[in-house]
Amino acid sequence: MPNPRIFKPEEPWQAPEGEPIIRIENVSKRFGDFYAVDDVSLHIHAGEFFSLLGPSGCGKTTLLRMLAGFEIPTEGRIFIDGQDMTAVAPYERSVNMMFQSYALFPHMNVADNIAFGLKQEGMPKAERETRVAEMLSLVQIEKLASRKPHQLSGGQRQRVALARALAKHPKILLLDEPLGALDKKLREQTQFELVNIQERLGITFIVVTHDQEEAMTMSSRIALMRDGRVEQVDPPRRLYEYPASRYAADFIGSVNLLEGFVLSQEDNRVLVRSEEAGIDLEVIHSHPLIAGTPVTLAVRPEKVRLQNAESSLPNRLRGVIKEIAYLGDVSIYHVELPTGKRIQFTQSNIQALAEQPLTWDEEVELGWPANSCGVLEQ
Repeated sequence: MPNPRIFKPEEPWQAPEGEPIIRIENVSKRFGDFYAVDDVSLHIHAGEFFSLLGPSGCGKTTLLRMLAGFEIPTEGRIFIDGQDMTAVAPYERSVNMMFQSYALFPHMNVADNIAFGLKQEGMPKAERETRVAEMLSLVQIEKLASRKPHQLSGGQRQRVALARALAKHPKILLLDEPLGALDKKLREQTQFELVNIQERLGITFIVVTHDQEEAMTMSSRIALMRDGRVEQVDPPRRLYEYPASRYAADFIGSVNLLEGFVLSQEDNRVLVRSEEAGIDLEVIHSHPLIAGTPVTLAVRPEKVRLQNAESSLPNRLRGVIKEIAYLGDVSIYHVELPTGKRIQFTQSNIQALAEQPLTWDEEVELGWPANSCGVLEQ
């Protein structure tokens, strides 16, 4: 399950008077007859850690390259800090980009790689050396200054690339799959380091990633993309707890999806008939729904609980455990209902072998509260 980043209520995108540092207005990018990006509009505010999330081919990298100036939109406009930058060259934008491959110069040592852009801009040598020392300290690689890229690990090369991208003090840093080359443990560690660096510098970070947990951990907000369009834009917790579509619910984390139709609604309590579940299900939903409306109910596995005779949850299902995945901190169980539908639920492994574990082909009763289930209108 993703670990959503938590934010205070006074975040910049919630302030109506706040002017976004980036405005993407009805931007499309067409290659021949194919729309890689299709009528996308986004507002990104100064100081955000904003992620473009989605599967391969959804248009997120193309959108990032248009922000950098490496691609020109077929339609629409891009404003950076209030200026129309739609057709402005990359080197004239107040942005810098960290590439997925890191693109370090193999014949230069670490310090010279970091200093390269500063030297190109004509920064005096003394000032340049001071800035390089600041960047080496920022990413904690002071002892590697004289090494060549081939003498570095993947994580160290990633830090050098980040230091070089930050050395010019851009207003906006674009990162294309910045952690894709790292192993899982180093990637998780680096996620928090990137967040800390971004918060210390106050620079706007825009990250492209296909890794949902990476986006959930680092981002202030996430734009979930699909087939060149933006499916939903929200902070991580809201995207996880209140997906706007079946696609969003299914892409972010694990989810149980149960199809049905509305039987009735009284105030905010909705009764849904689901043949897949084999029972009528109760859900809290604030918007009015007409009887007969087809809906999909979304229940996260961690919301589903084992039940006993004393339990009073409204949504109760019986089934048989068919699959078990032990992940150390939690175990994931796949339960087959009499209808043939499978439901996932998780249990925390708080104490090692303290209780008799659940096992294959064991019959269990599951349940969840009415307010733990989302309603997705089809």
